[in-house]
Amino acid sequence: MFSEDDLLPLSGLQHMAFCERQWALIHIERQWEENRLTAEGRVLHERVHESGSESRKSLIVVRGLPLHNLRLGISGQADAVEFRATGADEPGGVALEGKFGRWLPSPVEYKRGKPKKQICDLVQVCAQALCLEEMFGVAIPGGALFYATPRRRQEVAFTPELRGRMERLCARMQDLYGRQETPPPVYTRGCESCSLKDICLPRAL
Repeated sequence: MFSEDDLLPLSGLQHMAFCERQWALIHIERQWEENRLTAEGRVLHERVHESGSESRKSLIVVRGLPLHNLRLGISGQADAVEFRATGADEPGGVALEGKFGRWLPSPVEYKRGKPKKQICDLVQVCAQALCLEEMFGVAIPGGALFYATPRRRQEVAFTPELRGRMERLCARMQDLYGRQETPPPVYTRGCESCSLKDICLPRAL
């Protein structure tokens, strides 16, 4: 179990899954450059968090909920967490203050652009689910990603394989951070769209 002082940003999992060096430049060396893609993503998240929570008969949506998982050593903030009312014969669910019955939480992460082939977005929303599981003591089978460009929602099943990959990324983050190590560059096509390309210098190094 990690202490609260040792928690790393949950959002860094997306960077780690994309490129270990990018993650280290941001979270160890504290270097950052914004481009059009990162600016669009930042504005989208700000709008989601500012839109407030909402409540319907069988659905409660909470935005900007703080998250943490002491076992994995991560913390962050959810774009949205949907609490759906569970039936009397359904297992799980949590009690919510001022609300009747049981409610099952599920994270929803908002992204600019369209669904990706990489697992970057999947591991991030999966990590949010594991935070919610530890915080509420309930199993969460799935969540969702909402992509702004096609305005399409993609359901995500939190399979053992996805959970395992996410946990290995968390362990790798803690390992690199503990040693304060920035991995050397490995040039790929993805480097061309990275906002840190001129800092990283993947071709030159």
